[in-house]
Amino acid sequence: MNRKLKKIGSIMLAGILILSIFTSCENQKKTEDIVDLSWYINFSWFTTDWGNDMVSKAITEKTGCNINFIVPTGDPNEKLDSMIASDSLPDLITLGWWEPEISEMINNQKVYALDELADEYDTYFYDVVNDEVMKWHTSEDGHIYQYPNSACSPSDYEKYDNLASNETFLVRKDIYEAIGAPDMTTPEGFVSAIEKAAEMFPTIDGNEMIPVGCTEFHDIGCDSFDNYLLDFLAVPYVDEKGNAIDRLKNEDYVTWLKAFNKLGREGLLKDEIFIETRTQMSEKIAKGQYFCMIYQYTDMEAQQKQLYANNPDGIYIAVDGPKNLAGDDYTLPGTSVNGWTVTMISKKCENPEKAIQLMTYLMSEEGQLMTWLGVEGKTWDYDENGTPAMKEDVKELLYNDRATFDQEYGADSCYWMLQNNAMASQWIQDDENNPVTQLKQWTYPYTVYVGQYTITFDADSELGKIKNKADTVWGDTLPKLLLAKNNKVFDKIYNEFMEERYALGYEKVLDGLTEKINENIEKLGLDK
Repeated sequence: MNRKLKKIGSIMLAGILILSIFTSCENQKKTEDIVDLSWYINFSWFTTDWGNDMVSKAITEKTGCNINFIVPTGDPNEKLDSMIASDSLPDLITLGWWEPEISEMINNQKVYALDELADEYDTYFYDVVNDEVMKWHTSEDGHIYQYPNSACSPSDYEKYDNLASNETFLVRKDIYEAIGAPDMTTPEGFVSAIEKAAEMFPTIDGNEMIPVGCTEFHDIGCDSFDNYLLDFLAVPYVDEKGNAIDRLKNEDYVTWLKAFNKLGREGLLKDEIFIETRTQMSEKIAKGQYFCMIYQYTDMEAQQKQLYANNPDGIYIAVDGPKNLAGDDYTLPGTSVNGWTVTMISKKCENPEKAIQLMTYLMSEEGQLMTWLGVEGKTWDYDENGTPAMKEDVKELLYNDRATFDQEYGADSCYWMLQNNAMASQWIQDDENNPVTQLKQWTYPYTVYVGQYTITFDADSELGKIKNKADTVWGDTLPKLLLAKNNKVFDKIYNEFMEERYALGYEKVLDGLTEKINENIEKLGLDK
């Protein structure tokens, strides 16, 4: 009997040893299977790293992919153009959907067709993409070379009622209330409010108070003073016949530019707003130095939470800002099928199978839960209704110390490159304890779908070249208009700009836009 037990024990020990060796080999194999992928993010403000927080570690474990982010230190497009020219593109590239480098990389066969990679390595890709979004981004050759983040199709707006625009008019709460919560919807009221705020608060919390903040000025303009302001003034994209119009010609828009010019002449448009980078602006937002700004609230969420933790009265709130002279409601763009950025896989990638599998995972519901809420059981669980919900202690850290939250957890879309707002709206509910909620909810009544009007031309085409030149002239003209010495000089600068715009052939651009808009309306199945 003892011999039998001894024999059985020996067999069991041998089995354990074999299992241990097998497990060790499997773990070793798993480690060896981890592939390093370089990922270029075409935004100099992106500072998130990979591998130190819970989410990125979990994604690496799930996918076998470790990410080395590459971020430009200077002009993003100069960096990208340099990599294209030297044929040294990283494995993955993320850039704004409007960038001309997209068509350049496709035309010069610098990037893989994602559908071909999916056919060969990961057909699950087709289960996780949005068919309408996929169709929209498919090139004329029948292949899709890029997939967007933050993309919503018209049907998403019918399905979900909490899809918001990013564009808000923000004021610092305590300053706004101290000057009497004035009406800032008219040029006169707006200028008066700025003047009063500047007079009462030359400094705030020991720092210089900057009356008007804005997005970065770049070579084709400044969103706060052109695209966003045009949306707040409900300037249409087409006329009654459906023909594209030049939005910069709108009389109400010119009136508002003159209001900002008045502030400029009074020294209330500070010099720094014309030259600062987003990183520098973010630092000032975190200190609450701006009184007001037309800004994308999603670009200042972290700073808003920091302000809230320091002083709940020193946060930014969304209020009614500039309106057209008729007082019409705003037409703020919701996310369209274009999305915000697109991600591509370079043909320099030595492991395209891993790259497409990573993209597929991040686009899947599991991947979205991971990047939005974190690791199940650690940062979130299902609530009594079966809905994924972030744990209260994790949520508290998110609301009060975003920097520490990012470092520890890396959730709440730290890794936003393939985020899906529509899918996430199922479990990301408005939370009154979140200092960003009011900013988001303010946009709901004004959010509209305008994806049919957001159009880019091939950078190498005649229309693309004309539009690029015209946009560059505008980028040079806008600061001059805002800082013009008087109305007469303003009018001269504006009229000369328009003359040059149309001398370049801008009428052809409008004809091209009209054609594209009609194609988009038909493609999306929208009413004219």
